[in-house]
Amino acid sequence: MLGFHVVKRKNMDWWKAWLIRGASIILGAAVCAVVIVFLTGKDPLDVFETMVDGAFGTERRIWALLQGIAMLLCISLAVTPAFKMKFWNIGAEGQALMGGLASAACMMFIKDALPNWLLIFVMVVTSMLAGAIWGVIPAFFKARWGTNETLFTLMMNYIAMQIVSVFISIFATGGSGKIDVLNASTKLGWMPSVGGQAYLLNVVIVLVLTVIMYVYLKYSKQGYEISVVGESENTAKYIGINVKKVIIRTMLISGLLCGLAGFLLVSGADHTIARETVGGRGFTAIMVSWLAKFNPIFMVLTSFLLVFFEKGAIQISQICGLNASFSDIIVGIIIFFIIGSEFFINYEIKKNAKEGGSK
Repeated sequence: MLGFHVVKRKNMDWWKAWLIRGASIILGAAVCAVVIVFLTGKDPLDVFETMVDGAFGTERRIWALLQGIAMLLCISLAVTPAFKMKFWNIGAEGQALMGGLASAACMMFIKDALPNWLLIFVMVVTSMLAGAIWGVIPAFFKARWGTNETLFTLMMNYIAMQIVSVFISIFATGGSGKIDVLNASTKLGWMPSVGGQAYLLNVVIVLVLTVIMYVYLKYSKQGYEISVVGESENTAKYIGINVKKVIIRTMLISGLLCGLAGFLLVSGADHTIARETVGGRGFTAIMVSWLAKFNPIFMVLTSFLLVFFEKGAIQISQICGLNASFSDIIVGIIIFFIIGSEFFINYEIKKNAKEGGSK
């Protein structure tokens, strides 16, 4: 009987892997087009034109797209060292949220007690420390007692959300359930605009971080230690690497960068704090990092694709009067096909060898 079996590939050229991913995106987009046409009756070409318009239609949309890419990329960079070490940090959402809360607290309570440049510096430091503390706690328990980091970091997300909810309930104005834009008149603690663009500094900072993270992971001694620990803790111990130290240090870096992302979201974009400030980027960043094979340069592309489809789907839902969840459906379909492509990159299907004839 003719049969098939799955075999893990030894290796695949990078360009072939990205060719498969590109084909999966095109196929996913085609399925999205069918879904959209079925729901809206629009011509598929008009649909994709609307998506492009939603991302690039105006200068403001372009900058919103760049801002979205930068924030998703920043958190993706933050989780990458831990993931490469096979420490499954699912807590980036909470770490970034705690960083944003620290920034908002500084904007509320310090205000004009410091010059604006010094206030921003204090916000950066406190935000990164808050994110680092939130990341180091599960790392310490993992290194000391071998706790499950996936569950631990996941639960830390919900604790962070509740802390922010308590903060909002105390300081929300007029029972609105949310904190108004902070320092709207003075703009104290706001990231300065550069060249008239409010998001430009955010984008530049994240691009610099991308280069630094690439060099750190690929060429530094600590990056080498992270790779070895990720491959085998026993091997790392055998060659003299202090695994516990590497775990705590790596999660400290991850938390610091998540805290920085929280600062950029509060100081450079929203200028307030809410449970939805991070907006699920902490979870999406996991996919960005994984799909890019922990390569910061490739993360730029994966971040762009996800944010582009999100912005385009939002535009379609607005024009067609569809539910806001429609954009999530479109992004989900694209992500499904991208994830599915990884199977064909890592495995191949072969025919079973023919069995000998009966005697």
